[in-house]
Amino acid sequence: MNRKTFNIGDTVAVLDDDLSGVVSKLKNNVVTIETLDGFELDFEPNELVITKSLKIDLSAADAIIREKEQPKRKQVTTRKSKEKYQPTMEVDLHIHHLTENSSRMSNYDMLTLQLDTARGQLEFAIRKRIQKMVFIHGVGEGVLKTELEYLFGRYDQVKYYDADYKKYGVGATEVYIFQNSGSA
Repeated sequence: MNRKTFNIGDTVAVLDDDLSGVVSKLKNNVVTIETLDGFELDFEPNELVITKSLKIDLSAADAIIREKEQPKRKQVTTRKSKEKYQPTMEVDLHIHHLTENSSRMSNYDMLTLQLDTARGQLEFAIRKRIQKMVFIHGVGEGVLKTELEYLFGRYDQVKYYDADYKKYGVGATEVYIFQNSGSA
């Protein structure tokens, strides 16, 4: 691209030197360039060669501007189907999570504390319209699980079943709370 007409903004290189810059001024037969270091140097047109012209295809620029002005579509966050069915609330009923010291508690006292906690958390979930929750009860002898099933059975708007085996093993029960029931 060697030519003798320069425009302000053209990127040029000096023929006989290791210099380049951008044309900043044009006066008579003198071309002033600004180097990358910020120095302004004067040259005659035959000492320079254009390396990059500032001429812009305005139709392309207009297309870019129109694209930027287009209203963007709202990005919808889609949840994976597995995530839709994940419980929103977990309640661990292991005794060491419920009290600091259970050594002086009888089995009856521990079971009562676990059931009271489960009842309170279930009532909370119903009030706050939480649809799914998991009660982690462990395996043991199955006494707590049986008592929980009895507790859940007393609520009309509650359905319960074994929780996800991959995540919880056999020691957890998932509860689904129907939200359209008028008894909440």
